[in-house]
Amino acid sequence: MSSLKARLALLKAFLVNVPLVLKTALLHGIQMSPVKGKQDLRTELTVAIIRSYLRTRAPLGKTQRDGIRDPGVKGPMWISKVTLPQPDNDVRDAVLHAIESLKTGDETFEIPEAIPVEGEWTGHRAGAGKNTPEPELSEQEKYLKLREESPSDMTILYFHGGAYFLLDPCTHRVPLAHLSRLTGAPAFSVRYRLAPQNPFPAALVDALTAYLSLVHPPEGSLHQPVPANKIIIAGDSAGGNLSLCLLQTLLTLDRTNRTVRFGGKDVAIELPAGVAGVSPWCDITRSMPSCSNNAYLDYLDPSPPPSDDVPFANIPFIPDDVWPASPPRAEIFCNSTILGHPLVSPLAAPAELWKNAPPVMISVGEEGLADEGLIVGRRLHEAGVPLVAELYEGMPHCHGMLFLETPVSTAFFKGFSEFCRDAVAGRVKSTGTLTWRGFKLQSTKEIPIEKVCEVSDEEVRSLMKKSIDWRLRTEIEMQKEWHAKARL
Repeated sequence: MSSLKARLALLKAFLVNVPLVLKTALLHGIQMSPVKGKQDLRTELTVAIIRSYLRTRAPLGKTQRDGIRDPGVKGPMWISKVTLPQPDNDVRDAVLHAIESLKTGDETFEIPEAIPVEGEWTGHRAGAGKNTPEPELSEQEKYLKLREESPSDMTILYFHGGAYFLLDPCTHRVPLAHLSRLTGAPAFSVRYRLAPQNPFPAALVDALTAYLSLVHPPEGSLHQPVPANKIIIAGDSAGGNLSLCLLQTLLTLDRTNRTVRFGGKDVAIELPAGVAGVSPWCDITRSMPSCSNNAYLDYLDPSPPPSDDVPFANIPFIPDDVWPASPPRAEIFCNSTILGHPLVSPLAAPAELWKNAPPVMISVGEEGLADEGLIVGRRLHEAGVPLVAELYEGMPHCHGMLFLETPVSTAFFKGFSEFCRDAVAGRVKSTGTLTWRGFKLQSTKEIPIEKVCEVSDEEVRSLMKKSIDWRLRTEIEMQKEWHAKARL
């Protein structure tokens, strides 16, 4: 019955989009498409359909549940599900320490609990076809099989994307199994807590729990200790944000000589081998020019400019018991007062805060989030961090994960896997340039990293401040109205 419902839902979605598909294909065929020379028909159609889906009004809770529904495990992958035990409260307190160390004003946030963290070990399963079912084995047996086929001493700690309120490790199994095949390494994909039910910094607490659990396995863990210099932290979109924020947390704890009580003992903070951000969401306010300038190539809608007359409106969900929050806030992920904090928006971190970071990879398309990722890359380079940066012409948000088995995705995963191996081996050398890959990979050029985005640091601060102030004004008015109703 569930399979029939899924097929009917797919058919309905297709029928709804028939006019859009026909219009897009026609304009592309007569070479009157706005993306002419930057996207092929498959890419343009995919972007148009995803954009249409994201604009569909629905309750946030339903959208969230649909996005985390497990499709089951099949095909060339090993999946071993585990739950990391609840850590000492000091893990939470270490994150709070990092937040307080980087505060500049009256930032506010909810203090979360430290909880058990679920995750999935993911690896490639050789010889399995696309529809080969998962064998009936215990999670430990599946893990052992996974490790047999992923023998590298490297581990990829992965955080999925989804704007911090959508998706799940189950939605990223296919690309992660592919990355495991290319690197020979297992990936540990974290089911971090989602907003709005669990706003900042709950996901960051879960991320630190997962990282420390790899280095210092709790009793009963399937895995052996993974040295920090054998760990690659990676993620796409919001997961890229979380990867960079976890790195900044580790740097801050190291800089302030803060140890963490974990597993009944005090452990020193050790930095990973490297961090990879795939279309990383570095500015939660989405205030950089590329959000509008590149919108015609992307499925992410542009963020409207701040206005004194029009209140800020987040994604227009139909109200339900999940959203709006109670008391209300403007942003799904966090309070507006803390949007400019480096552990919320890495774009807010000046170059000096990235000093002594391990090698970092930033990979973006010609997408809405391009500017913020490239500016963070520029600051990393200024801080002396070994940087690998690349931009794919005409490609939308997270293109490498979307268009598997295409030449562009092949090139992306080749670079991604090479960075992972090179970082663990200590071979990453920063050239100070970004690799620009042209449409259909027909041309490539190297551009100095300081010239790939012309938005200055002063302009960044100004644009972010205007966007934050706009959200804060709206949030204050929303809360005044909420409190007035509560008194009735």
